[in-house]
Formats: sequence, C-alpha cells, structure tokens
Amino acid sequence: MKRLKVFLCFETDSEIPVGELAEKDHRIYFQYDPEFLNTALWLSPYKLPLGSDLYEHKDKDFGSIFGLFDDSLPDGWGLMLMDRFLKGRGFGMEQLSVLDRLSFLGSNTMGALTYKPVMYANIDDTSTFDLYDLYVQSQKIIVGKTQTVLTQLMKVGGSPGGARPKVLVGVDGDSLISGEGVLPKGYEHWIVKFTGINDFIDAGPVEYAYSLMAKDCGIDVPETRLFGTEHGEHFFGVKRFDRDGNKLLHSHTFGNLIHSNFRVPSCDYEMLFRVINDLTKNYQDLIKGFRQMIFNIFTNNRDDHVKNFSFIMNKDGEWSLSPAYDITFAAGPGGEHSMTVDGEGRFPSLINIFNLGEKSGIKKKDLTCIIDQVVQVTGNWKTYAETAGVSEETMETLKKKMLENIPGL
Repeated sequence: MKRLKVFLCFETDSEIPVGELAEKDHRIYFQYDPEFLNTALWLSPYKLPLGSDLYEHKDKDFGSIFGLFDDSLPDGWGLMLMDRFLKGRGFGMEQLSVLDRLSFLGSNTMGALTYKPVMYANIDDTSTFDLYDLYVQSQKIIVGKTQTVLTQLMKVGGSPGGARPKVLVGVDGDSLISGEGVLPKGYEHWIVKFTGINDFIDAGPVEYAYSLMAKDCGIDVPETRLFGTEHGEHFFGVKRFDRDGNKLLHSHTFGNLIHSNFRVPSCDYEMLFRVINDLTKNYQDLIKGFRQMIFNIFTNNRDDHVKNFSFIMNKDGEWSLSPAYDITFAAGPGGEHSMTVDGEGRFPSLINIFNLGEKSGIKKKDLTCIIDQVVQVTGNWKTYAETAGVSEETMETLKKKMLENIPGL
C-alpha cells in the first residue's frame, strides 16, 4: 500500500497535518488527521467534508483522485514535462501512480497543499535563469524535437495547470529569478506564459490586451505585464493570486470542487453561481462571476471551462471567488462556450443572460449596468490592442469575432 501525508501550509515554515492518502489495488483512499477535524477548515466541503470516515475515491468518471488533490497536479503541459523528466531518469511510466505524481511535486505545488514523502527531492540546478532559453526549450518539446527536459524547466514549469507552456518566476522590477518555493525579499510570485502550438503568434500581447480591457470592465484581475526578450518575443505574465508574498493561500477550482471534468463540457454557468451563493454567501462575489461571464461572451473567450474559475479559502475558513484568470480569445470546443449560459453555448442572448440573472439572484439594475459597461469598454478593443502591441491582422480578426458575439448587434 502506497501512503502519502498531506499538509496545509499557509506559511512556508509551518505545516498543518491534514490527513493521509493511500493507494491499494488501484483504489485511492483518504482519511483526515484527527487533529485537523478540530480546525473547522473545510478544504473541499462538497466531496471531502470534514469527518472521521475513511473516504474511497469512487468517482472515476471525474478523474483518478479526489478533486481537492487533483488541484495540486498540473494539466497537459506540466504532466508532459513530468513524464519526460522522470522517464529520462529511468522511471517506468506504466508504474507511475497519481500518488507518485503528488509525491514528486512535494511542496512545489499551486495552492497551499503539500505532500510527503517527496519522491524525487534532489532537483538541483545551477544554471542561470533565462526566460528565452526556457521558451526555446519549451518549443522544442512541443514540436517533438527533443525528449530531454532541462532541470530548470522542470522546476519552474512542472506545476502550473493549463495546456499552454508556462513557468513560475520571481519578479522584482525587471529582475527575474526561478519562481518556485520561497523568494528573496523584494521578489513576487508570477506566472509567465509561452506561445502554444495553436496560438496566435502574438498570443502574449493579445492576453495582455484582454487583461487591460477586463480591468476596465471592473473585473478583478491580478497585476499583469508583458515580459520582453532581446530576441523580440513578448510573453504574457500575471501575478499569482495563490501567493501573498511568501504566504500560501488555499485555492480550489470550481470543477474540482464539484467533481466536474473540465475535459467534458457538461456544466452551465448556473451551477457556478449556485456554488458562489452557497460557498461565499457574498453578493459581490456573485456580481464578480456574472461580470466575468458577460465579458467572456462579448469577447469570445469560450475556453470558460470549470477549472478556469476558482475559490480561495483564508486561514479562518472563509471562502471567496478568486481573481479572474485565463481571460483571452478562445474558440472553444466545437466553437461553443465550455460552460453554457442558461443552456445556450454558441450564441448566448440577452434573454439567456437575464434569465440566468433572475434565477441566480442578481438584481436587474446591476445586470444592466454590467452589460452597458462591458459593451462600452470592449467597443474600444483597438485601443487596448494597440497598447499591448497586437498585430493589425490579429486585431481585426478579433474585432470581427467580438462584434458577432455582442447580443443585439
């Protein structure tokens, strides 16, 4: 039987034992530490409520492990790095279990959960941190020109979620360092995204323009910027919302909170708003969620799946909707939104939006103000695109798509 201790670390030097994961005969089990039951910290209230029972993960249609712990794992890009890195060091992929992956990550996870024992603790690297070199390496891996994963890339690129290649960096002005773990004084935790194989060439400027536009729509977006290289690339960067200095915040994606598989679009925004009302009980969080949904509709961000919304829990066990992330142009599965809007996925109408608002408890005047603001701001797309350095061709392509998606135009 494989066993793995789970810890909650709001501070990097302070571990709170949460419980133990175990695997036997391809079955995953979890049990809370008796002392943790006294904390009243409901880390995953719907699928792993506090209790002394031994929980068995039976929801195989969702995934291989409870959603709480799946949020510690990367998605496509990070998993590919992990597989190639471990394979290059003699590990057999057919014997690698989900607990092994968590053990490999150890404390180098997103959010505030960490795992012991660490399977591969000595990922040492003495090379100088160079953003362009990491980008070149990531592109070689994507197109299959190399099976070798540099240690530095594994350290900074192996834990973030999402399909696009990305790395964790420490930022202090224009100074960049490797961003996993504890950072020196003055540095802040950021994520920098590289270009994916199916992205616009200027994907970085596009996402930066979207972030500027979203902020002016009143959406809660972390600090963003472009990181340039001497070779002319401009990569999109965003400050991490699961870090406050070197303090860690517990985050839980909406999809993993309710065990909805983001790879199988089957959820409606109505469920997101029901969870917001139940979990945060905060009308302003509900407003935040609606504002982001409307922005996604009007700007053709159809990669609005259940893992692209998250919740943050503080040390007192209080939940809030996280800042917005992964806001950019996306065609979506089959050209539709990943989450439907009042049952409509391709062209949600104002009727759909207002129906959903009424069912979710949004005041009609608030919804009208949000729509007016988003229409006004997104109508200035060209200004944001020019500020971000988006090419004329991409600018016009996206402008046309946005006009197609604004209900009533």
